[in-house]
Amino acid sequence: MGNSLEGQRIVVVGGGSGMGLALSEQLLRRRCEVLIVGRSREKIEAARDRLREFGEPLLHQADVTCEAQVQRLFEAAGNVDHLVCTAADVRGAYELLPQLELDALDRALRSKVVAPILLAKHGAQRLSPNGSITLTSGIAAYRPRPKGIAVAAINAALEGVVRALAVELAPLRVNAVSPGWVRTPIWNDVAGADTEQLLASMAERLPVGRVGAADDIADAFLFLMGNGYTTGEILHVEGGHRLV
Repeated sequence: MGNSLEGQRIVVVGGGSGMGLALSEQLLRRRCEVLIVGRSREKIEAARDRLREFGEPLLHQADVTCEAQVQRLFEAAGNVDHLVCTAADVRGAYELLPQLELDALDRALRSKVVAPILLAKHGAQRLSPNGSITLTSGIAAYRPRPKGIAVAAINAALEGVVRALAVELAPLRVNAVSPGWVRTPIWNDVAGADTEQLLASMAERLPVGRVGAADDIADAFLFLMGNGYTTGEILHVEGGHRLV
């Protein structure tokens, strides 16, 4: 049976912007207790101001690639029902192979693979046995583009982490959402001034005729948190991108 999530305590890592912010809004609308985690105090405080009409999220500043900070996060958070991670640092990771810098590769790997492992390591003991961990993969693992080798490899690795965690942490459920091209602020780092042209060209290719919105992805997170019979799965929300 589905879970309404109302009244549950949910940690959203990366909840200060993009998909995480959209999810935080949806959770507050459902009367959940939401703890937003982010590296930037300014960004998470701005998110709280934006979300106040729906509820009052709690805030915790942390770099979740640092194990000591992850430990302190869960000491502060206490017991929670669900953990979601949408955070990613892919600055400089979208480069052709000759230009790909090790620092950018390492930063992206730590944000999308190491951080989720640390969150699971220290968060699992705080989570309800009926709860869940939901991570964020991406279309690059299935439809890589030039300049996409780093993110393709990292998303594929993350999906292996999901399946392994689902087995090791059972009955706690572990899943991931794999978004396609979604209009979020991360594109400013990836494409800069070319963002609108790039998104428009992709919209023309997709069967649904548009790129995604943050709320499209938030809906997928809500399903995976609420469906108690789903674990070890990758939920694709990409407008049919894998078909074209």
